[in-house]
Amino acid sequence: MPRNSLHQNGYILLRQAIPRAWLGELQAVFEAGVMPSERWPVPRGRDWRHAQVDLAPEVMALCRLPVLLAAVGELIGERFFLAQVEGREPLAGGGWQQLHRDFSANRPGDTVNAIAFLDDYGPDNGATRIVPGSHRGPWQGGGDETGAVGLSGQGGDILVFDADLVHGAGLNRSGERRRSLLMGYFAEPLYQSHAETAALRGVRMACHERFLPASHPYVAEE
Repeated sequence: MPRNSLHQNGYILLRQAIPRAWLGELQAVFEAGVMPSERWPVPRGRDWRHAQVDLAPEVMALCRLPVLLAAVGELIGERFFLAQVEGREPLAGGGWQQLHRDFSANRPGDTVNAIAFLDDYGPDNGATRIVPGSHRGPWQGGGDETGAVGLSGQGGDILVFDADLVHGAGLNRSGERRRSLLMGYFAEPLYQSHAETAALRGVRMACHERFLPASHPYVAEE
């Protein structure tokens, strides 16, 4: 996706960004890290499976894929860090989220999310819906699905998006597996506030490493 389109749309879907040989290992890490809702510091939704995976070397390697860091750095535009990563999977008949924004913390663009899909995904098993271009400007909220686009693809894809982009998970009607890893990247000035709440979100990993957009340049034809 050209740079201008990335900023205009607020997201990019990196097709097959995860090496195919990694998928089995990442799925195994997900399964090993699954914890019931009540064992998290703050209970999680019961129509999802949640996995604590942020100490696994395989997951850390995924979070540092150059193509992923390039897209994140292009959106944030300054020094940033990996703040959080956890596994999520909607259960059969569950997973539905109303369209929402996660919101940047201090200024537009200082927070970027990424979803690494470990299984094939589409409307039948609760794939993510997004509203392209909705990360800038007003949004009324509520149940309005105008402009929403449902994503479809294969395990190995990674969705990278501005935290202000309107999005939401779909309903897993089929009950088919849809494991994913949700990553959060923050601009460096947000580190202190992140550190103060990390334990409440079940974050165990160190978050001291910093990434520079110039070190992972976003390369795309205009």
